[in-house]
Amino acid sequence: MSFEFDDLKAGGQLRVGSGAICPPIKEGNNKINGSMHAEGPVVFGDPGAEASIRATLIVNRTDNDDDDCPKEKEIPRSLHVNGNVEINGDDGKEGAEETLLIRSEVETGVNIKIPGGKAINIEIGTGDAVNINGHTWINAEGEAVFKTGTGGAKLSARFSSADARPKPFDIKHPSREGYRLRYACVEGPEVGVYHRGRVKNEKVIILPSYWKDFVYTDSISVQLQPIGAHQDVIVKRWDDEKIYLQSRGGMPIDCFYHVYAERNDINPLITEYQGESCEDYPDPNHHIIPDNERNYKDPEYATKQNIRTK
Repeated sequence: MSFEFDDLKAGGQLRVGSGAICPPIKEGNNKINGSMHAEGPVVFGDPGAEASIRATLIVNRTDNDDDDCPKEKEIPRSLHVNGNVEINGDDGKEGAEETLLIRSEVETGVNIKIPGGKAINIEIGTGDAVNINGHTWINAEGEAVFKTGTGGAKLSARFSSADARPKPFDIKHPSREGYRLRYACVEGPEVGVYHRGRVKNEKVIILPSYWKDFVYTDSISVQLQPIGAHQDVIVKRWDDEKIYLQSRGGMPIDCFYHVYAERNDINPLITEYQGESCEDYPDPNHHIIPDNERNYKDPEYATKQNIRTK
């Protein structure tokens, strides 16, 4: 038997189903007016979108064709929640082992936008916190593993391995088909920077304006290569803004230059130290610590400049 109503108002509780007790809603004198219990399955939206019973609660896009209801294309989402959401998984059933399963038919997939705070906070006892098709995962300790390209080595182990080897980059060869190109970083006992170029018909090399606050002036060194003819070019003097040049007989200067210097905004490298691994490096500012706890002007380490040229 069924009934049809234009409008139905339930001042107390609305119960749909066998009438089984639902303690969370409360009963009798303690009932919560306006509460509802449906035994399920319940479908909101277009019932024609469901060919099977996939869940207790199913939410589809609306198919309401009332004139006063926005059309489906004008309603961007099937579910919108204001407030926090909690999902408690259980052992699941066959075919539904995942606590949360997201399928997407658009390129962006899952797009998380959070103005502040932690985007994702995962607390896990055992197993993997994140696992992507068994090829990339983050375990319960926060250790990242990349199977592709690393053979399943831990990311921390890869970093340790990189510390002991040249720092290369490897790219497809720009001009030889079927070949690759590998370069490696220049290594030395300083945190160095360089400035290079050509000076022509001038007697000064102008350094980048920020170098005066960026490098030790007394760590600057210069290499010159005359172009076209011997000019007996020398470095007459230098400061934190310019390199002053001089040539034989005042002849015009035309040369390439390289200027090197050691940075002063970071504690100089300690090139030799006692220890069994990179974790024993003496300067704590080079370890994984919060940025607001770093001190690159720490007097214990900041005065040990490596390169001096004056």
